[in-house]
Amino acid sequence: MEFEPWMLLVFPLFFGMGWWAARIDIKDLLSESTALPESYFQGLNFLLNEQQDKAIEAFIEVVKIDPHTVELHFALGSLFRRRGEVDRALRMHHNLVDRADLDDDKRQQAIFELAQDYLKAGILDRAERLFGELKKTSYEKPALEFLLELFQKEHDWLKAISVAEQLNAVSGQRYSRQIAFFYCELATEEITAGNLPSARAHLQQALQGCPDSVRATIMLGDMVSAEGDAEQAIRLWRGIEAQDAQYLPLVADRLLTAYISQGREAEGITLLRDYLLKYHSIDLLNVLFDGMLKHEGAASAYQVVRDELERNPTLLGLDKLLEARLLEVPMDRRADIEMVKNLVHKRTRNLAMYHCGHCGFKARKFYWHCPACQAWDSYAPRRDEESGKPL
Repeated sequence: MEFEPWMLLVFPLFFGMGWWAARIDIKDLLSESTALPESYFQGLNFLLNEQQDKAIEAFIEVVKIDPHTVELHFALGSLFRRRGEVDRALRMHHNLVDRADLDDDKRQQAIFELAQDYLKAGILDRAERLFGELKKTSYEKPALEFLLELFQKEHDWLKAISVAEQLNAVSGQRYSRQIAFFYCELATEEITAGNLPSARAHLQQALQGCPDSVRATIMLGDMVSAEGDAEQAIRLWRGIEAQDAQYLPLVADRLLTAYISQGREAEGITLLRDYLLKYHSIDLLNVLFDGMLKHEGAASAYQVVRDELERNPTLLGLDKLLEARLLEVPMDRRADIEMVKNLVHKRTRNLAMYHCGHCGFKARKFYWHCPACQAWDSYAPRRDEESGKPL
């Protein structure tokens, strides 16, 4: 592109227009700044200096001088709730809800914040009512999520199921596994109350909505086993391999006991040996070891542990191998092996733990619902050493 003489006239014009636009913006900014109360700038200064209490008092003064500062009301209310000053948060958000000049979106936001205040204060009935008012609004999804949390705390599993089904439709996420757990909780309550038909119906609903619900399958197997139908229990528990084979160790002892009750202990031991070859698990190994020790003798029990340790060398496996070895050696030669076993056992205590993948809580018992963070299905059914978790 060649230079043209007329361009000398265009450049000054552009610079002039830019200077004029900047002057207008500066004038507007100065006008807005002078309209704000001095307390507002004091509050900002306190925040920058990490003096939260003084900042809050300064912003409260702004709200008193200019009650139309809606966003500042919301900010203060949320800050009060986070600090645990729920009474002040309630007053702030109540004032917003009661205002006649709020548009629909701001009113919905005020109701949403007020509902959270009541939830924080433990006034659950009012929180439930306010969250329920937000259906068909832009706050419906987060309101339903809070309701789901609320109903779980109250152990109101039917309402939790209803809310989870609504979230399925609203969020596009799948809540089928969670719903299955809620049905299992209902079944547990019915079993405790002795209402076995209702319990069975809830477990079938769990499997209908989530065919991979291992917990529902285990519970159904427990029910039919208690009724004396060991064969049906075996079929149910063996079906877990198709659902999720990593959960088989949770039913290994149940399976072997059911086979033994039918006089088929050799078949049960063979089944567990096949599982152990396909799905390494220290829990499977423990059940198989005890079964073989009782029905086939110490030599066979020792050999199955030794074979497994060669395939999958672990400290937990070594601990079991030393236990098996102690059964075979004469009394006068046990002292050294017992000393080594005790040292290994102390080392493996922290390895033989289940681990919550959500919050990291460790437990010797397997949980479907983490007792620390309340997450569902967050425990892998494998011990820490098997999962590669650090000590």
